[in-house]
Amino acid sequence: MDDFQSFFLMNTETVKDYAVRVLHYFEEGEALTSEEIGDGNINYVFRVTSLRNKRSVIIKQADRAIRTSGNPLDIYRNKIEANILMLEGKLAPGFVPHIYKYDETMAATSMEDISAYRNLRKELLAGKVYPHLAGNISDFLADTLLPTSDLVMDAGEKKEQVKFYTNPQLCRISEDLVLREPYDDYRGRNIITPGNEAFVREALYENIPLHAEVGMLREAFMNHAQALLHGDLHSGSIFANEKGIKVLDPEFAFYGPMGYDIGNVIGNLFFTLANLQFAGSQDPAAPGKVLRAIADVYDLTREKISRKYDELVRLSFYRTDRFKQYFIDGVMSDSLGYAGTEIIRRTVGDSKVMELDLVKDPEIRIPMERALVRAGVQLIMERSRIRTGKDTAEVFEAEA
Repeated sequence: MDDFQSFFLMNTETVKDYAVRVLHYFEEGEALTSEEIGDGNINYVFRVTSLRNKRSVIIKQADRAIRTSGNPLDIYRNKIEANILMLEGKLAPGFVPHIYKYDETMAATSMEDISAYRNLRKELLAGKVYPHLAGNISDFLADTLLPTSDLVMDAGEKKEQVKFYTNPQLCRISEDLVLREPYDDYRGRNIITPGNEAFVREALYENIPLHAEVGMLREAFMNHAQALLHGDLHSGSIFANEKGIKVLDPEFAFYGPMGYDIGNVIGNLFFTLANLQFAGSQDPAAPGKVLRAIADVYDLTREKISRKYDELVRLSFYRTDRFKQYFIDGVMSDSLGYAGTEIIRRTVGDSKVMELDLVKDPEIRIPMERALVRAGVQLIMERSRIRTGKDTAEVFEAEA
């Protein structure tokens, strides 16, 4: 029997023992089942369930290496993830799973099972656009971003937070996959749909004005420690049902520009819109609902950050109308720029989304991807001039 005093990778048998002896979530001798439910490349996610009363717990363990390549990874990232989930649970109650325990020795986080919620990406792709989505996600963004910034936090405490959440390995992944490779493919990893090679070369690789704007966004990502970010807030990291949402998997968390999280949400909604418009939907009203959700996420996030600003910001010169306008305009401009980089990287990079991969017909996929790339470029280039949710949503409509 393992004593769990030194790190090893658990399996579906040893994790049951862990749930009893370390977590004390179940009684000794209680009949349990377990399954590995992770679909990622760098973690193992187990669900352990009691056969007696169906109580269950999720145990997520970090691996020391990427499964496919064997490249080493620092398991400290799991400590970052556990801590940000606990912090977000305080800042935005109900929007993240409850954390029961973080075990530094085993690099394991034990948390609430949210099986009652479903993957938002899949729900949206099926045409299920929850009426509460924009309201809930904008609440989460406003409640977790501004309060972790220097405008609200004690400067010394915030700098300690920046040190704790320094996440160089996973930030490097974003710096390359999101903010460099789609524009120069220096590693040769981009995956271009056959027939789009010349289009991508002209629209992205040879677009020098675009490179300058992406350079600004990349520099801000790397140097602007504005607020504590989830760092990978796409629609596969959000689960939803009729009651609300749960936000998962913040292992890319770090201190960066607030717009990066907001932009990731907005950018991923564009993929749903593109799929529904180009590939078709059983619900003819679904594309319109997604358009409305994009507009509402932008408008409501802006509005709620503004309200929270008035509630929490105390320093006198930050409370001047001119500074507040400058700050919020900057956050929302960044949001559109990072929405554009997210759209482009998922379309031409090597980390795709199912909204694209499910479209096999090149006569549909090629124009769909071109519309997405053009929309992404437009969001980046016009990010300082677009000021409303309606104008944001209509960027794709114009390109499509």
